[in-house]
Amino acid sequence: MKFVTPSILSLLLGFIISCSSLSAEPLSVHADFEGGSVHLLEIDQNSRSLTFTPGGDPARGWPCWWYFRIDGLTPGEPVTLKLRGSTAAVESRKPLSSVWAMPKQATFSVDGTEWRHTEPGQRVEEAMVYTLAVDATSVYVAWGPPYTPSMAAEFVRSISETSPHATATELCRSREGRVVPMLHVKEGDRPDEERFGVWVQARQHAWESGSSWVAQGFGEWLLSEEPDAAWLRQHAEIFLVPIMDIDNTATGNGGKDALPRDHNRDWSAEPHWKEIIAAQRKVSDLISEDRMDVFLDLHNPAPGDPTFFYILPEEMLKESTVKLRDRFLALAYQRISKAEPRIPMSSKPKITGTSYHPLWRQISTNWVSMHGNPDTLSVCLETGWNFTNSTTEGYRAVGAGLAATVREFLAERAREE
Repeated sequence: MKFVTPSILSLLLGFIISCSSLSAEPLSVHADFEGGSVHLLEIDQNSRSLTFTPGGDPARGWPCWWYFRIDGLTPGEPVTLKLRGSTAAVESRKPLSSVWAMPKQATFSVDGTEWRHTEPGQRVEEAMVYTLAVDATSVYVAWGPPYTPSMAAEFVRSISETSPHATATELCRSREGRVVPMLHVKEGDRPDEERFGVWVQARQHAWESGSSWVAQGFGEWLLSEEPDAAWLRQHAEIFLVPIMDIDNTATGNGGKDALPRDHNRDWSAEPHWKEIIAAQRKVSDLISEDRMDVFLDLHNPAPGDPTFFYILPEEMLKESTVKLRDRFLALAYQRISKAEPRIPMSSKPKITGTSYHPLWRQISTNWVSMHGNPDTLSVCLETGWNFTNSTTEGYRAVGAGLAATVREFLAERAREE
């Protein structure tokens, strides 16, 4: 009997792998679709791996978002993704830290609809390395579950067609001419002046795709058969905007710190972005009617940060406003912390006053707090994106819990009045 030595076995395995790669279709990378973004550094056809960084113009926000399609796969074969941080920068800024672009688990889909997590990536020197195998010849991969303008439009359209209480409308047209979808919800004949005003918006920073899924979860619960949802529809007028920074979301740019300023630093006397101009106008109308009751701005935070709410310091608000806000936060923590699937959340909010940012007065929730009615609740909610349950299901569960919290909070208000 003849034995194969380890060295010969290694040569044979290398020969087999080499022959297999030669017979396979060549891998190719594509991002020429809505929300697509990637800067491809290398494709190694032999090892079936590719090296890339996030795409995007740094003048249009942090280059941390990536979303692209890989073609040429052999069904079932493993492919290796080597992600490096972007070196792109603008003006005097330093390149963005790579941690913002490197989730513990990447997101993938074979049909562009159902999104799943890869196995945890491995940090190898300056790269994050993910490996996945799918039973398909192509796969979409992304920083997180994408939520594009087309998806927002479809959600608003479909839910308005299935519910007589919802109307698909638009907030405005963007500077690049895109429609900004908005959902308008109310049920029954109660006059508007007797309804609570509720404004929910997401995605002032384009890369924070999870916030749009939270907004969708809010809308799904709101139009559900839940008796509590019916109460909210009957006693409030609700405006829901799944994507504010529509242009950067469509073009695959980060949005955060975009020039001349990002959307969430643009709530000033003279906003640059048309979305902010339109939102300010509608919110101001609610304020003038003394019914700007709940303003919620949805985001994703720093990697691994479980901070859930961002608020103004107490000394900048009236005592009655602080009391209402604290009650809402308590209800939200209690309800959303029990949502399934759970996403970690800290019960200690972060303060967004004078030391937070030079443009702190122009942050949306701060602007609404300072210009709103005495009983206006205005908070920023940030849902963690770098956890196992940071998925479409997890985000939507947070949104549903948030909507139920709004109902409970306003029902208490109604009993007191």
